[in-house]
Amino acid sequence: MRWLVTGAGGMLGRDVVDELTRRGEHVTGLDRAALDVTRPEAVGAAVADRRPDIVVNCAAYTAVDDAESDEERALRVNGDGPRLLARACAAHGARLIHVSTDYVFSGDARTTPYPEDHPPAPRTAYGRTKLAGERAVREELPGASVILRTAWLYGAHGTSFVRTMIGLEARRDTVDVVDDQRGQPTWSADVAERIADLGPRVGSGAHGVLHATGSGEATWYDLAREVFRLIGADPERVRPTTSAAFVRPAPRPAYSALAHGRWQEIGLPPLRDWRAALHEALPSIRKESPLRETP
Repeated sequence: MRWLVTGAGGMLGRDVVDELTRRGEHVTGLDRAALDVTRPEAVGAAVADRRPDIVVNCAAYTAVDDAESDEERALRVNGDGPRLLARACAAHGARLIHVSTDYVFSGDARTTPYPEDHPPAPRTAYGRTKLAGERAVREELPGASVILRTAWLYGAHGTSFVRTMIGLEARRDTVDVVDDQRGQPTWSADVAERIADLGPRVGSGAHGVLHATGSGEATWYDLAREVFRLIGADPERVRPTTSAAFVRPAPRPAYSALAHGRWQEIGLPPLRDWRAALHEALPSIRKESPLRETP
């Protein structure tokens, strides 16, 4: 099976290429410099030349706050890009796994995770542009595509909350972390593994929307305390605060846990518990030097 991964320079894209390579698959990874997904001719040529069986679209505009003042650009990447990829897949007989986000929901649920068929209601520019990409994929490639929503990603590559906490633990006596936003910490390597499992099923049993997030729930405060505990630091050095202490241009979801009901339909389990994944992930993350500090 031949795979083409767009956005292969990002956190998830790199993990997908690594996982497929480990499995002995024929995979081509294209980063942003190698393929601008907003250029129709480039997208068409990439699919036509490589003739993949499966395209995994990890390319995205992910600067959530910047998108509030740059929605047009974000829409080109997050909305137009998936449409072009879906069209190219349709033209050349390829299937598509398109990565999306919890931000397509309003984020104001209380205690029940969002099921796959819950009506989207994004509250941010980023969420609106990602929803546009989902709709484009459904329109252009309805029977041969999967939309894979994920959230709260961290991994060995790039910036993430987990990496930030590791860096702050070394530089600060205490760290204030919001305790009024609840979601599902998700290791990008687990998502990459599930994408590799899913590929052969796309179009023959797997279609529509699936949610790929760690099982269980946590607040950012819970996650920070678990990071401290696992690296041998005192979790009491993490202090709870509210979202009001970190005002940002784009509102963050108060509750964005995603339900995993559709995995059973295609014979695959949901992703494992977020704590077990974090325990396994930390050694690979700590190999990298901490990146710049972020709030």
